[in-house]
Amino acid sequence: MMKNKQIKDLNASAVGFGCWAIGGTWNNVSDNESIDAIKAAIDNGINFFDVAPVYGKGHAETVLGQALKTESRENIIIATKCGLPWSQDERKKTRKDLTKESIFKEIDDSLTRLQTEYIDLYQVHWPDPNTPISETAEALAELKRQGKIRHVGVSNYSLDMTREMMAGVEVATFQGLYNLLEQNPEHYHNIPLQYRAREEALPFCKEHDMKYLPYSPLMQGLLTGTLKRSGNWDENDDRRNNPKLNGDAFEPYFNCVEELKALANEANIPLSHLAIHWLVAQEEVGPVIAGAHTVEQVRDNAAFMQSTSSTELLARAEAIVAKWELK
Repeated sequence: MMKNKQIKDLNASAVGFGCWAIGGTWNNVSDNESIDAIKAAIDNGINFFDVAPVYGKGHAETVLGQALKTESRENIIIATKCGLPWSQDERKKTRKDLTKESIFKEIDDSLTRLQTEYIDLYQVHWPDPNTPISETAEALAELKRQGKIRHVGVSNYSLDMTREMMAGVEVATFQGLYNLLEQNPEHYHNIPLQYRAREEALPFCKEHDMKYLPYSPLMQGLLTGTLKRSGNWDENDDRRNNPKLNGDAFEPYFNCVEELKALANEANIPLSHLAIHWLVAQEEVGPVIAGAHTVEQVRDNAAFMQSTSSTELLARAEAIVAKWELK
């Protein structure tokens, strides 16, 4: 049986399905395989799907919509995002835009691609420094009134920004980078983060009845224990842009994982399950957003329920990570 986590009135699976890879910008991902993976997720008790328009410029939402259209909608929790629209001119990158006008357009585009009438959790993807948070909150509150969204979440916000958002609309979730190796990370792909996950954000979530949604729970595959010391990506893989997974900076992470693998082997548990158990054991943590694009990956993520981890094992894993002083 899948363990659950409560987000307000949403009964979500403790492990969710992260949809970045199904957008088609990771190596070796096919739509048919992605759809099979989504179906397998539902078969294995995973009901929380975290997607964003920017993943594959609409492609991930479209694929998710195709996969879910034959499923019973009330049993599925769809979490998508807004605030990073792109222009149709491929040369132009995405821009940060959380104006009311942009959000109202984005929600309709997302609903169309996802083939649904409402979004369970609508999250602002990254802060927009040019739009007052009060305007964004007003737009989201209006979408709730219209029934297009059920709950609001923030992603990559500082705690002060989150408080400002809460002044205009109820906030159910706080999404941020968090995993066994990155407990209080300062940056993600060289983008500075405006919160310290474990020190600040988790206590804040506990205080305000919010759930912390950890993205990159397996550190983009490093915590599966399958990466090599070098040569893991080709030029088409977004992960080549993660400075912690490439070059000299990767060395301490790789070495730490080698030690964690030895611990996991001793405990007879896959390393990925150890990493997921470490997150799920924390009360403030909501669905762990584990990326997947194959049936095998989904089954492996869901199977963490079949493996057990003791408090002592999790403490030993933490001690290994602390020793490496990962930055």
